[in-house]
Amino acid sequence: MTKQFSTEQEAFWAGKFGDDYIKRNAGDQLIGSNAAMFSKIIAKCSGVESLIELGANVGLNLMAIRGLCPKWALDAVEINQEAVKELEQWGGARKIHHESILEFKADQQWDVVLIKGVLIHINPDYLPRAYELIYQASKRYVFLIEYYNPTPVEVNYRGHSGRLFKRDFAGELLDKYQDLRVVDYGFVWHRDPAFPQDDVTWFVLEKD
Repeated sequence: MTKQFSTEQEAFWAGKFGDDYIKRNAGDQLIGSNAAMFSKIIAKCSGVESLIELGANVGLNLMAIRGLCPKWALDAVEINQEAVKELEQWGGARKIHHESILEFKADQQWDVVLIKGVLIHINPDYLPRAYELIYQASKRYVFLIEYYNPTPVEVNYRGHSGRLFKRDFAGELLDKYQDLRVVDYGFVWHRDPAFPQDDVTWFVLEKD
């Protein structure tokens, strides 16, 4: 029986489009670019022993982090079954939760909550639920890496409408939770000569 989701966006990523995304996004170059970016992010932190990624896909971010921080306990939440299979085959994640982040119920806190390229694909009406999960699951840090826009805007995504939304996600988190502060932030250009990313803006947030 096909699983029923709360939003069209969840079903979109759990299905064939999510499967095809896996095939388009693979390779050592992506892991290398991730490692270069995460080395800057992780350098801003201390005392970290655990991390959970919300929307981990096949684990390219976690693979990069594992190479940088081999002792960290890494967990993952992922909606797409094929991606979960690849995460399991990799074997570097302690626990993999096969579900939507909008349904995931955290039963613990992690030193770091990581979310990269996921909030942009969530139905804007459900962002408060995602924000609450990010905040509650974090013991200390949030690594937020998304497309940035100062005001909310929808962008056509590979011929699909209602599938990609840009906004100031970090700013909204800071406004919602007064004990969060910015540790640092940066931008990675798609034309970076050595370690490109897809024009993403990263933020390290910390709970006071």
